[in-house]
Amino acid sequence: RLMLGINATEDAVAVLREQMGLNQSVFARYFSWLSGLLVGDLGKSFTYSSQVSELIGERIWVSLPLALLALFLSTIIAIPVGLYAAARRGRASDSGIMAATQFGIAIPNFWFALLLVYVFAVLLRWVPAGGFPGWENGFWAALFSLALPAIALALPQAAILSRVARSALIEVLSEDYIRTARAKGLTQSQTLWSHALRNAMIPVVTIIGLQFAFLLAGTIIIENVFYLPGLGRLVFQAITQHDLPVVQGTVLLLVASVVTINFLVDILYAWIDPRLRHSSR
Repeated sequence: RLMLGINATEDAVAVLREQMGLNQSVFARYFSWLSGLLVGDLGKSFTYSSQVSELIGERIWVSLPLALLALFLSTIIAIPVGLYAAARRGRASDSGIMAATQFGIAIPNFWFALLLVYVFAVLLRWVPAGGFPGWENGFWAALFSLALPAIALALPQAAILSRVARSALIEVLSEDYIRTARAKGLTQSQTLWSHALRNAMIPVVTIIGLQFAFLLAGTIIIENVFYLPGLGRLVFQAITQHDLPVVQGTVLLLVASVVTINFLVDILYAWIDPRLRHSSR
C-alpha cells in the first residue's frame, strides 16, 4: 500500500503481492530470503528499484574508509595519551588528561561534527562543509573530504580508548618484571614502550575492535551531517522511506562485521600474548 499509493486498485495490490512473494507463508518467505542470502542476494530495494547488494557495494567505499580513518586517528591519539597519563599517575597532568577525556566522552559526536563544520568550513573556510567528490576524482581530494567526519568520529572514541589504555598500563606498571626492567637500567620511556605497552594491549585491542564496529554503525549520523553518500545516509533514507530490504541488508552487514572483527581480535590476542598460545597447546 505504501509503494503503490492510497489510490491503488486491489488488482494492482494483488499483482505486487505476487511479485514480492507476500502471498506465501512466513516460513517460505524466510527460507527464500535465506537461500538468496547464501548467494549474495539481499533482495531488491523498494525505493531505488535495484539490488540491495549493489547499493551497499556502492556506499561501503565511503563508510569503510571513513571508519578506518577514524579508527586510525583515535588509536594514534589515545595510545600516547594513555601512556603519558599512566607514567604521571596522580600528577596534575594526569588529572588534566582525565578531565579532558571525560569531556570528550560527554560530547556527542554529531554536536562535535557541527562545531567542526562551523569553525573550519564556515569561519575559516579551509574545507568544504560537506559532500564527497568520489574516489575517481582523486584519492587525496576524496580523503580530504573525509577528514572532518573522521575527526568528529575519532575524538570521542580516542577519549574512551585513552582511559582504557591508562588503566591497563597502571595495572601492568605494578608488576614485578617492570621493577626488574627499571633495576636493570632501562629508562622509564624504554620500560613503557618495550615492556608495559605490549602487556597492556589485550584490553586496548578489545576496545579497538569494538570501536571499529561502533564507528561503522556510528556513521549514520555523521554522514547525514556532512552529506556523505555512505551506508549511514543510505540507512537513514531507507528508514524514512520504509525501505525494509535496504535496512535489513545493511543491519545484516553490520552484524557480520561485528562477528568478524571479534573473531580477528581473538586471533590477535595470541599474537600479542604468547602465553595464550602456550596455554592452548
